Amino acid sequence: MTISIKDSLTLRSGLVIPNRLVKAAMTEGLASANNQANEAHVNLYRRWSEGGIGLQITGNVQVDRRNLERPGNVVIEGDQSNEARAALAAMAEAAKSAGSPVIMQISHAGRQTPKSVNERPSAPSAIKLEMPGGQFGTPRAMSEKEVRETIGKFAHTARVARETGYDGIQIHAAHGYLISQFLSPKSNQREDEWGGPLENRARFLVETLRACRLATGADFTISVKLNSADFQKGGFTHEGCLVVIDMLNREGVDMIEVSGGTYEQPKMAGIELPGAEIEKIRESTRAREAYFAAYARSVKSRAAMPVMSTGGFRTLSAMNAALEDGEADLIGLARPLCANPDLPRELLAGTRSEARKWETS
Repeated sequence: MTISIKDSLTLRSGLVIPNRLVKAAMTEGLASANNQANEAHVNLYRRWSEGGIGLQITGNVQVDRRNLERPGNVVIEGDQSNEARAALAAMAEAAKSAGSPVIMQISHAGRQTPKSVNERPSAPSAIKLEMPGGQFGTPRAMSEKEVRETIGKFAHTARVARETGYDGIQIHAAHGYLISQFLSPKSNQREDEWGGPLENRARFLVETLRACRLATGADFTISVKLNSADFQKGGFTHEGCLVVIDMLNREGVDMIEVSGGTYEQPKMAGIELPGAEIEKIRESTRAREAYFAAYARSVKSRAAMPVMSTGGFRTLSAMNAALEDGEADLIGLARPLCANPDLPRELLAGTRSEARKWETS
């Protein structure tokens, strides 16, 4: 059976995605001074909804205001005021205004918290980012108590997401943020039950999944964004990724998004810095436009849930080929939707065959 971007998809949770195009998470930096959603978010997500996208994933909503990706993040922590809940609900309503669902990406920046937010952010181990410029401080290793408390914060954020009208959450376990840091032996050098072998390094992710599921119920979509690899020597490998996929299969995850890279090696942005460790997976596919297509195919061969591939997709032919060839079940779009929020509707209608080349226009 031929599969294309026009086909709908129903997740195990019962969530129906009307087409295979997904707005991937992009940080907005639009939150008010008290880290609340506001009218700017409402306008933005309504506009993307009107563009015909099948599913929206919000920018990373943080679970701990002391450990942000940037000062303008939306934060859900502790008791939410009526005003804060109303703002979150308005954002969800706007995102669903044209009929597509929305899920909230939830995250903790860990050691990738800028100094301007926190000079000593929380992390699995006290290992500083290997980056010039002094933008990031030296993190402090989390105590066992803080690890448990942070898992509870993820669950609390998931519960608030459900209560304010979101159709699910995406747990951000990629791009070098906190859960990704726990998964990587390069950034996690703990000697307790949260470090060492991969089974221990993945414990934070697994326990977070279980806590979020308990807080929200079986009919609430829980997805995970996972690195196919860190592309760093001594980091999280693709072999490790596949082992984690086996774990997620057992946890009943509804959807996986495959990405890759960290701030130190930003492969997720199409940037490959010197020293990148690239595992050879179907070398013939490397010339295709999508950064992680080959890795997504590998993940899909192991995953019991639909797989979303994000990064580099620009042409309708490549999107449909990825679906038809079994490299992905969903196509994630990010920067192209900033240049043209109507791109999904145009691709679905056949009035456009590729994203605008805004970089050169």
